[in-house]
Amino acid sequence: MALIITDECINCDVCEPECPNDAIFMGQEIYEIDPRKCTECVGHFDEPQCVQVCPVACIPVNLQLAEDRQTLWRKYRRLQLELKNPVAP
Repeated sequence: MALIITDECINCDVCEPECPNDAIFMGQEIYEIDPRKCTECVGHFDEPQCVQVCPVACIPVNLQLAEDRQTLWRKYRRLQLELKNPVAP
């Protein structure tokens, strides 16, 4: 996952419901993105929805965490399998 939410976030709450993987959550002070769940919307949309709706453009690409499209696609498929076959507690 190459997306991060910067401290410019104003906690407007528009990004969290747009995430198809439930990867966005409220952190200590601002929203954060769980890199294990973020596929940059691969498998769902052509563009990351959080980036599209953010009114302050505080969700840039973090090149240190970049994943290629094939890796994001595999992550999407893993997440879909987990939804179909949840692990019992």
